Amino acid sequence: MIREMTWGGALVVLGLSACTPPLDWREVRPIDSEVTALFPCKPQRMSRQVALAGAKVQMDLVSCTAADATYAIAYARLPDPAQVSAALQQLRAAASANIGAATPSTAAWNLPGMTPNPLAEKLSLAGRGADGKDVQEQAVFFVKGLRVYQATLVGPAIDAQAAETFFNGLKLSS
Repeated sequence: MIREMTWGGALVVLGLSACTPPLDWREVRPIDSEVTALFPCKPQRMSRQVALAGAKVQMDLVSCTAADATYAIAYARLPDPAQVSAALQQLRAAASANIGAATPSTAAWNLPGMTPNPLAEKLSLAGRGADGKDVQEQAVFFVKGLRVYQATLVGPAIDAQAAETFFNGLKLSS
């Protein structure tokens, strides 16, 4: 299952190899999503079928790269509420595995309007990118109804102010 969820690895590669335009924050509402986010660059959208929590679902990814870091939001709608927690666990495991992170530091994550879930968390990870270079990653995981979300910032180093702007810029519609 994690093999099918290699977008995190793709994010690392994109983040480390793309041009680095200056941070130009803009509000973006991805298609078919209840989330609005601040991105420091114009994001691109990709979509594909993945296995998540035992179901084949469409996962959408909106991402861009600026100042040597990749900013991304991935989301998928599950067919059954019983799959939500398993999906969050799988997304978290994939985020760690994609950079070979050992033990992440975690903190509870709460976004106004989200569906409460004990697995809603913010992770801070350190590992290596596909090129073998050190990378840092921060990711938050949360739920709205049957939709699971992962917002990720990854790069050689995490700019604390950019991370705060990105994660605090996440908003859910009612």
